[in-house]
Amino acid sequence: MISNQRHGLVGAIISDLLRNDKVPLILLVAVLVSAVFVVTTVHYTRLLTAEREQLILEQATLDIEWRNLILEENSLGDLRRI
Repeated sequence: MISNQRHGLVGAIISDLLRNDKVPLILLVAVLVSAVFVVTTVHYTRLLTAEREQLILEQATLDIEWRNLILEENSLGDLRRI
């Protein structure tokens, strides 16, 4: 018997997935979970990259300050000044 009901495309797809093989449904869920993990990983990678760049800049600043302090120490310890 042919039904006169009209189903939306989404409803037809969902009912087809649930009625027939479960493999496409499992694959769909696996793809969605994988996509969420990829987005999360990219987000954390970008955060860590930005933090690393900030730390490299801080290291360069501290290195310059350390070199200046070494120069100051050497000039204060110079025996010719005494």
